[in-house]
Amino acid sequence: MATMGILTKQHLLTYIYLLVYITLSSGVILYNKWVLSTLYFNFPFPITLTMIHMAFSGGLAFLLVRVFKVVSPIKMTFNIYATCVVPISAFFSASLWFGNTAYLFISVAFIQMLKALMPVATFLVAVTCGTEKLRCDVFWNMVLVSVGVVISSYGEIQFNVLGTVYQVTGIVAEALRLVLTQVLLQKKGLNLNPITSLYYIAPCSFVFLFIPWYILEKPEMEDPHMQFNFWIFFSNAVCAFTLNLSTFLVIGRTGAVTIRVAGVLKDWLLITLSTVLFPESKITGLNIIGYAIALIGVVIYNYLKLSDVRTSQPQSSQDGSTKELQTEKKAVVDLDNREETLWNDSVSDTNFDEEVPLMASSRTSHLGVGRKPA
Repeated sequence: MATMGILTKQHLLTYIYLLVYITLSSGVILYNKWVLSTLYFNFPFPITLTMIHMAFSGGLAFLLVRVFKVVSPIKMTFNIYATCVVPISAFFSASLWFGNTAYLFISVAFIQMLKALMPVATFLVAVTCGTEKLRCDVFWNMVLVSVGVVISSYGEIQFNVLGTVYQVTGIVAEALRLVLTQVLLQKKGLNLNPITSLYYIAPCSFVFLFIPWYILEKPEMEDPHMQFNFWIFFSNAVCAFTLNLSTFLVIGRTGAVTIRVAGVLKDWLLITLSTVLFPESKITGLNIIGYAIALIGVVIYNYLKLSDVRTSQPQSSQDGSTKELQTEKKAVVDLDNREETLWNDSVSDTNFDEEVPLMASSRTSHLGVGRKPA
């Protein structure tokens, strides 16, 4: 009974974490749209908004690492920084820049539909870089996702070529970042949690964003009529930073199946909320049909990835029932210590990437069957 009680409490806490994650993730996207849209707050400077996020997150990460010592910095050499952190920061800043710019031209609902292309872009980049093999089952699955997105795009009433190009470019940049993170950092045995990631990557990303900002946005921001509300941007940056932490906490307590289901629920919630909060956004039957087809492809892709992880794990010759019982008891004892272990950078699973919810991992879930990055 005590064991059941502990598990029930842990399950409840996990559901609360998931709710916080979905709320923050949806809220940040809708908040950014509201700030950038010329119809609402009217601050059409996506690079500036992204730089504010980087400056705030980098500064707060510095305080947590160097002043309050919440987490310890990793052993960072100049060679690692130049060959790993710099290229990853370049693609990270590009993905944020292009992704936020898309809000100026297309709706939140359509952006979420285009994000279904993320597995396709990641798979193609991984195959190109040699980290993944080209397989027929995955290839045709990617074709299914692409067809769904094409149908959804065809049904978009307010289709905008420039906005679509910005969003797709941001997706490609994010895919390159994910693959580079796996190739460069994980091969060197480096595990970065969100705080240490922002500590190293945010300042470098800020520098990369400064150049296009100086050329494209600085001249327009010299307009004396431009509004800048400190509390709006402060709260927006806090939400973005908190989302990063909540993603880490959720992945620390759930699994691949659970986080993917939460992501699908979040996408549908966003599509629904965006049409309510931004009445100018309209969705059609073709939008829904195309997106549903794309999601089917994404679900199949996730299933294939999880199956690969399971088959790659060695099978034990011990008695199954005995080992399962021992594992369950150990899981109950270790549940409360898991987050502290993660915060202390002692994650030993090299496939674990706390910033990439869509990437597969070999861990097991407490809620689902499997274990868990636009």
